[in-house]
Parts: sequence; C-alpha cells; structure tokens
Amino acid sequence: MVSTICIAIAIVAYMAVIVAVGISFSKKNQNADDFYLGGRQLGPIVTAMSAEASDMSSWLLMGLPGVAYISGIADAGWTAIGLAVGTYLNWLIVARRLRRYSVIAGNSITIPEFFKNRYRENKNILLIIAALVILVFFVPYTASGFAACGKLFSSLFGMNYMAAMLISAAVIIIYTMLGGFLAASTTDLIQSIVMTIALVVVLFFGTHHAGGVGAVVENAKAIPGYLSMVQMGNTATGEASPYGFLTIVSTMAWGLGYFGMPHILLRFMAIKNPADIPRSRRIATVWVCISMTVAIFIGIIAYSMSKAGVIATFETSSEGETAIIAISNFMASYGAFPALVAGVILAGILACTMSTSDSQLLAASSSVSQNILVDGFGIKMDDKQKLVAARLTVIVIAIIGVFLAKNPDSSVFQIVSFAWAGFGAAFGPVMLCALFWKRSNKYGAIAGMLAGGIMVFVWKFGVRPMGGAWNIYELLPAFIVALVLEVVVSLLTKAPEQEVLDEFEKAKGNEEI
Repeated sequence: MVSTICIAIAIVAYMAVIVAVGISFSKKNQNADDFYLGGRQLGPIVTAMSAEASDMSSWLLMGLPGVAYISGIADAGWTAIGLAVGTYLNWLIVARRLRRYSVIAGNSITIPEFFKNRYRENKNILLIIAALVILVFFVPYTASGFAACGKLFSSLFGMNYMAAMLISAAVIIIYTMLGGFLAASTTDLIQSIVMTIALVVVLFFGTHHAGGVGAVVENAKAIPGYLSMVQMGNTATGEASPYGFLTIVSTMAWGLGYFGMPHILLRFMAIKNPADIPRSRRIATVWVCISMTVAIFIGIIAYSMSKAGVIATFETSSEGETAIIAISNFMASYGAFPALVAGVILAGILACTMSTSDSQLLAASSSVSQNILVDGFGIKMDDKQKLVAARLTVIVIAIIGVFLAKNPDSSVFQIVSFAWAGFGAAFGPVMLCALFWKRSNKYGAIAGMLAGGIMVFVWKFGVRPMGGAWNIYELLPAFIVALVLEVVVSLLTKAPEQEVLDEFEKAKGNEEI
C-alpha cells in the first residue's frame, strides 16, 4: 500500500509539472505561428532534446528492452543502429537547409505549407494530400499513445482501462491545447530528463539484483545467438535462427523514416538560430546512441533478473515490454524512498509516450485548422480566430484519438511501426528532393507522396504476408518506389518556374535568414 501511494505521488507530481508548463506558456501564443511553431524561438538544447524525446516514445523504455529480452542484441541492435544513423544524417543534411528554406518559402509554419510554397502549387492539391497523410497516420499514432498511458495506469493501480486512458489523455490535451508548440517542446525537454533518469537507475539497480555484470553476461551467453549480430536467440526455446543480410537492411531502413517525420522536422524549422544546429546535432546524436544502448542492455539484464527469480519470466516480446514495469514494482517493495524512485521510472515511461503524443496532436491539428481550413478551403480568419480554431482542433483530434484507443488490446508497437513507415515513405523522398534537387517539381512531389503512402499499405497487407524474401519492412520498398516515381515524373513534366529556381538557390546560401 505504501509503495503504491509513493508511486502515485511521483507520477501525479510529474503530471502536475507538465500541466503547469502548459499554463505558463498559454499567454505566449499570440497567433497560429506561435502556437504551431513557437515563433521560431527554440534554443539549441530544447530543439535537440524535444526532437529526440518526441521521436523515441514508449518504444525506448518498453519496446526496445522487450525485443532484446526475448531475442538478444541482433534485432534490437540493428534497429538502433539504423535509427542512430538516421538521426545523425537528418540533423546533418536536412535541419539547416529546411530551417532556411521554410523561411524563404513564404515563412512556412507546417510541413504541408512548406511543400505548397516550395513548389508554388497554387491549387492546394499537394498541400491537402500532405495534410491528409498527416491525419491518416498521426491520429491513430496519437491514439496508440493514449492507449499506452491507459495500459500503464491500469496495470499499476488496478484502474479501469478506459478511466486511466481518459485521465492521461486529458493531461496531454490540456497542456498541448494551452501552451502549443512551446509548451510541447519544453515539456519534451523535461520528459527527456525523466527518461534518462529512468534508464540510468534501472541499469544499475537491475544489474545489481541480477547478480552483477558477470552473471548477466553468463546468462546471455548460455542462449545460442543471443549476443550475436548475425543470429537471433530465443529465450523461450533456447534456439538460434539466422539474421541475414536482407533482414539487416530491412531493419536498418527504420532510419529512412526520419526524413519524413513531421514532428521532428518541425523542430528544425523552429530553432531560433540556424548556427546552433551543429550543437543540437551533437546533443541529439549522443543522447540517442547512449539511451538506445542502455535500453538494449536493460532487456538483457531483465532476462538475468528473470533467471534469478527476481521478476517474472516473459515468453513473448510483447510480454517483455513490461519488464521495466516489473523491475520498478520490485524496486518499490524496498520501502518508501525506493518506491518514489520507482515512481520516477514509471513517470519516465509516461514521459516517453506523452512527449510523442503532444507533438503528434499538434501536427494533426495544424493539418486540419491551418492547412485544410485556412489554406485549402480559403476560410478567412484573423490571428485570434486562428488560435481559437487551432485549440479547438486539438480537442477534436484528441477526442477521435480517445475513441480509437478504447480497445486495450490494440498493439501499440504495430501502430507505431506502420505510421513510421507511412511518414517516411510519403514525406521522406519528397522532402529530400524539395531540399536538394532543383529540377524536382510539383507533379513529381504529388506522384511521389501518393506512391509512398499507397505503397506502404500495399506492401504491408498485400506483399509482406507472402513471407520469405518479401518479408521486408514496408518502409524500404515504399521509400524506393516514391523516390523513383518522383524523379521520373519530375523529368517527364515541365521544369519549375524561374522564381522557384531562384528560391532554391537562395536556400543554398550561408547568410542567416
């Protein structure tokens, strides 16, 4: 009972701080530009950590350790390597150019608006398609975040799932609706700190109670293929299976997704000084590499704790995702202070989820209120009306997300994986061509975006189930098809106008914008 109260105190205190941040930033939003992009005033540390916290989600503390627990380091390791490389390249080649180009191209404040302004697509076809892509993939993505929070509270406190999910969703809605992008980015920084604390505490506590580093290594070595990067172990059967080259390439393709993630790209557009981007890149890359490495080790440590009888034994990766919760509950049994620390760890899981959900909620709402209503349908609103519309849209999108999250048995990881592929394939090739290929045009962008989004569905539900060589993560084939189609259609259609070419050259410059 004492441990449950202490855990609840830690989590409630954390949620209160997050809501307070939202309230404190509410008066700083004077227009839609402030609400959706923070007036381009983010500092380098907030930019770096909010981008990565909104990226990682509960996958960092639950998904990655769960995979490592069941199958060892190959699947988790190659995924982490792909994501680390993708993170670094996104900051290196996309961040600075997008920051400059989004200002030059009509001071764009959303990704769909940037595509429209970049290509002078005045019929708004490209803008509306981009906005719909965001809705199709982000609304269920947001719902998965609500569901994860609901599952966490339900398992911890024995609450009704629906009630637990509604409470956590309400907290996210309140601070996002009030504080907008600045509140979401600032809370993401706080959440990244909480996530880091959780990783470090679990790493040392778990190692100690697993019998030390030696015991962890010996238990891992006892399973064939568990510590190999070219084989997959299996803690349930004790057998190893090959992890071939095609599987490695497919797994590393997760890194391609970064080039099309709206909630990450918006951080690049929002940084105050483009000269600070190299600093942000170093902070972001180091944090991502260290945090994912620790998360994988936690999965391996959790297996040794199971062998030692400290926590339960898990037989599937979905069960393994609850390992960090089991470790936290075990820690809480040691007394009031350890229970408070356990509460911080569990708040870290909550932080992972909330830091992604708030960014997705903002991106989805901007696609409706700004891109579809104002830009697409030409509804006239002043700054105050746009701000009200933005906040109302956050509420509406969140309500839809809550409705979609009502099923507690939905797979959070599968939704995240599919949405990641959708954005990576639909937006990634278009973004890279928009920033780095002068000859690309609006026809190629429309073709590439449609091809990428549709191919994700085709490969996921039509091709991949065939198995064998076709069992490739849908992001890779969809990304390639979208890129090829964009290039071909651009070359077969009319070249961009001179005004578009002049802006492209200006975006390549080094002077500050």
